[in-house]
Amino acid sequence: MSNQYETLRWPTNMDRAAIVAKLVEIREAAQIAGRPELAAFFGEIESMPSPKVGASVISALTWLEGKPEYADIGTQLSMVAMNLKNLK
Repeated sequence: MSNQYETLRWPTNMDRAAIVAKLVEIREAAQIAGRPELAAFFGEIESMPSPKVGASVISALTWLEGKPEYADIGTQLSMVAMNLKNLK
């Protein structure tokens, strides 16, 4: 399925639960797709302290740079990154 014309709504106020839920979703999708290197960024994300969650998101985004095959995941991680200020 192509999402060439799909648009993404940018939630302005994802709380910690929503951020963690999105990262778990990304981790599980990466595991299913056979991309363990990406899933590893979010291993045990549910129990990570907020600074570590933020660092994992930024590290994953940095790792994704120059990898167009991960563009859809990069978009989702960018959405999460915009909400990192809401981690508590």
